[in-house]
Amino acid sequence: MPGPDRASLFHFIAPCNTASQDFSLNLCIHNIELLKRDTNAKLYYSMTSDAKLYKYLDVKGGLAMLHYSNLQFTNATRLNDPFDCHPALFDFSNAPVYKNNWPPTDFLIEKGINDLENLRNSAWVCSLSKVHDSLLMWTYYGNHEGVCIGLDMENTYKYISKIHCSMFGAMKMDVQYRDVIEKPDYFHGARDYFTYLLSTKAKAWEHEQEVRLLLLDPIPAGSSNHPNFAPMGLPYKPKNRKEAIDWKEVRAYPHLGSECFDSLYLGIKIGKEEREKIIKEARKCNPDIKIYQMTVDPDAFRLKGLPIL
Repeated sequence: MPGPDRASLFHFIAPCNTASQDFSLNLCIHNIELLKRDTNAKLYYSMTSDAKLYKYLDVKGGLAMLHYSNLQFTNATRLNDPFDCHPALFDFSNAPVYKNNWPPTDFLIEKGINDLENLRNSAWVCSLSKVHDSLLMWTYYGNHEGVCIGLDMENTYKYISKIHCSMFGAMKMDVQYRDVIEKPDYFHGARDYFTYLLSTKAKAWEHEQEVRLLLLDPIPAGSSNHPNFAPMGLPYKPKNRKEAIDWKEVRAYPHLGSECFDSLYLGIKIGKEEREKIIKEARKCNPDIKIYQMTVDPDAFRLKGLPIL
């Protein structure tokens, strides 16, 4: 895939307004080189390298996803892990020292942190998994009363790759799990900063086998029904029209075609009424969807799905 154009590069970096043109140029060059390094370090991941990916949900969430044929993307600041996409993953202690200390070191550090904060604020994330039979994941989402929806990624990519965003469009990242925070040097390190910020998690989350779909500054659809714009809205109803809304609470809901919904797995403890309701919704969404009832494997501490004809 081609890299970002010049206009996009300057949209990404923070404005370099200062009385010193040399200072402005130095900061701009630093940020552009940083972005080039990230792009060259495999910023783009093949969306179809995983043929199927899975979304764990409670029944309510599963019904909504199937009914509206969409994916939910959440702002990175609202993910449940406090370390997720946080600038604290980086070491800012080795800021360059310029002649006459201009710009000041403290300013460079603050600017570096702000640049990463801005990137975090601009990222909307959809978390998927490589597996549909994780005991812990089934426990998290409805205590085995929920569902797991399998997505055909080749078909899904045809839709989300066209979503209008401020810079890169849709992309995919495999989450990297680490025992300790290996803080790269923000100013002098050679690590892929972009990917490191958006895809690093603690080893404790490794069982999720998470793959992330990302949209950077998705452009709201507004009144447009064009499929290349992601509808955006709150996951709850405001108390009244005067209620102050934090824009980070807004979710993006890009539309998917019915062929994207490959399979549906039902939790072991799902209620009879919920089971019938979501099977009906799934077959309405995609008549060819494969449906499985999760059961206990009697020969191991694991789950397995039995097909429902």
